[in-house]
Amino acid sequence: MDRKLLNSELGRIGAQKYRELPESGIVLVLDNIRSAHNIGSAFRTSDAFKVDRIFLCGICAAPPSAEIHKSALGAEDAVPWEKVQDTLQLVEQLQTEGYTVVAVEQTENAVSLESFRLAGAGSGRYALIFGNEVDGVQQSVVDAADLSVIIPQYGTKHSLNVSVSIGVVLWELTRQALEIKAVEG
Repeated sequence: MDRKLLNSELGRIGAQKYRELPESGIVLVLDNIRSAHNIGSAFRTSDAFKVDRIFLCGICAAPPSAEIHKSALGAEDAVPWEKVQDTLQLVEQLQTEGYTVVAVEQTENAVSLESFRLAGAGSGRYALIFGNEVDGVQQSVVDAADLSVIIPQYGTKHSLNVSVSIGVVLWELTRQALEIKAVEG
């Protein structure tokens, strides 16, 4: 028998404690995401993987929003966020602040997620850009990014829902960060 754990047994922390945790070095840039449910899912997934901040760019909905809350389940209160009108200006600002800007997009020179490697523990800051459900990341933003990463896919469809893409990429980067910490320290 393998008993399911109760929520009270999971040791969950509150929003204030979340904000006091050490930074992960990862921020999300959501480029014109149309669905408030996808934004809510981005908050919830970002909470799970300790994203430092979410930037909601262009037409993205922002909290407070019943639709965002429905998917986020309160994570919008824990994960810091900022509403930004111009994604391209934000990318330039993040680069100035020392972030490696990564467009998660299908491009001619994209690096496969399975080949992408984080810098050593504590030495990298990454801004991950995820795009609109129909058009993806704006071409001007892709052009300004330091690199593009593509999620390998093997079926008949050539895209994943943006919230699923966020989960896949954050899981891989978290896995790599834990692996680096184990080796380095």
